[in-house]
Amino acid sequence: MRKAATPPALSTLILMTATSVVTLNMIVPSLANIARDLDADYGLVSLALGGYLAVSAAVQLGVGPLADRIGRRPVLLAALAVFTLASLGCAVAQTVWMLLAFRMLQAAVVSGYVLSLAIVRDTAGEAEAARLLGRIGMAMALAPMLGPMLGSVLDAAFGWRMVFLLYAAAGAGLLCLAWSDVGETLRPSADAGDDGRRLTALLREPLFWCHALCTAFSTGAFYIFLAGAPRIATAIFGIGTAQLGAFVGSITAGFVAGSWLSSRLVGRHPPATVMLMGRMVACLGLLAGLAVIATGHLTPALYFGSTIFVGLGNGMTTPNSNAGAMSVRPRLAASAAGITGALTVLGGALMTTLTGLALSGEPSPTLLLGLMLLASFLGLLAAAAAMRLNSAAPRVSST
Repeated sequence: MRKAATPPALSTLILMTATSVVTLNMIVPSLANIARDLDADYGLVSLALGGYLAVSAAVQLGVGPLADRIGRRPVLLAALAVFTLASLGCAVAQTVWMLLAFRMLQAAVVSGYVLSLAIVRDTAGEAEAARLLGRIGMAMALAPMLGPMLGSVLDAAFGWRMVFLLYAAAGAGLLCLAWSDVGETLRPSADAGDDGRRLTALLREPLFWCHALCTAFSTGAFYIFLAGAPRIATAIFGIGTAQLGAFVGSITAGFVAGSWLSSRLVGRHPPATVMLMGRMVACLGLLAGLAVIATGHLTPALYFGSTIFVGLGNGMTTPNSNAGAMSVRPRLAASAAGITGALTVLGGALMTTLTGLALSGEPSPTLLLGLMLLASFLGLLAAAAAMRLNSAAPRVSST
């Protein structure tokens, strides 16, 4: 099971991360057909999304400490094996309950995201890790757009079960790739039995929480946008379905550009500085959008142009805030990545729900930008606090 500690190819880490993202939403176009074929209520079938998201948060909380205790490689291989078998189970499910049970087991694939981050931090310093995470982040941004498109094509041509068969094939391929390419990157420790004490120490570190909250609030602004932008686009601007994807997808294009920019800037500036710059870009862009609304010159291009800066800022921030969270206690990089990921997912679910409630009445462009600005500003405060703590105290180097 153990393989020499050699850094895996970046493409391997990108594929593991992208698969964990695509697995969430590729089935979206198939939900109605699944409900019809299995003679189930659509609301129950939709648990394949909401329930999956909740289980994936729990998986991230559990897989991090486990990988810090027994190693990245065995946990990754086991998770990919479970995902592959669960995907096959979904493909042959004859009842909605059987489908949902195997669907929840599919959440094991999120381990690929958590462990990719940890492996990057295991094999690179903080600045280099931030640069590599920026490149991985570009794939994370593109995967959610491509997933539903591919899923709709497969569903139309072969039926919804083919989507799960593709999941199974991807899982099997990743399992083979990880077996051959991913070595054990967790360095042996003389006091490995003290992982519980170290985890407690990590949870008591204000610097860790500043980085984790920076990631959660920054991504939260994106979730707020996803929850409210389609309603604003259709109700206020009269944007049709054909144009909606372009306007809503603009923030993703900003994230790709920001991730690329982050990978360039960390070679010249400290990661904490780039993280803070990203938060400032997001806040200033949203303030500009609010100023446009105040002047009465509101157009779709100007409105959604201001939200692009949230994507740009997030692309600059999250690789560095994730790298910073994992650098507080490098030995517990997987735990830090898992906790940060779970916090981001749960925070996103909460912000999405609150946004939907806030915009359930008369849709307000100002309110949506205001909510996004609030989340972005809280991320800015967390980034500023992290930068201050980082400069005030030496970083723990090995434990």
